[in-house]
Amino acid sequence: MAALSTTTLKLDRSIKERIGRLASTRRRTPHWLMREAVAQYVEREEQREKLRQDALAAWSDYQTTGLHLTAGEADAWLAKLEAGKRAAIPKCHV
Repeated sequence: MAALSTTTLKLDRSIKERIGRLASTRRRTPHWLMREAVAQYVEREEQREKLRQDALAAWSDYQTTGLHLTAGEADAWLAKLEAGKRAAIPKCHV
C-alpha cells in the first residue's frame, strides 16, 4: 500500500456542508469523497496535459516537415472506421 500523508484543505462552509450531504447519500465518508474527487481531477488534468503536449509536438513536427492531412481526408478516413470498415490511414503530404 502507498504511503499516505496528511494535507489540510480549507473549504467554504457551504461546500463542506454539500460534501457532507453528498457523502451521506452515497454512504461514504466526506474524506473518501474528497480523496476520490482529487484523484479524478488529477487524472483528468494529467490527460489534458498529455493531449496538450501531443498537440504541441504535432505542431512542431508539421512546422518542420510540412506533412499533413486535410480535414476532409481525416474526416473521410474516420468515417470509414466509424462505419466498421478497415481503412489504412491516408498518406501525409506537403
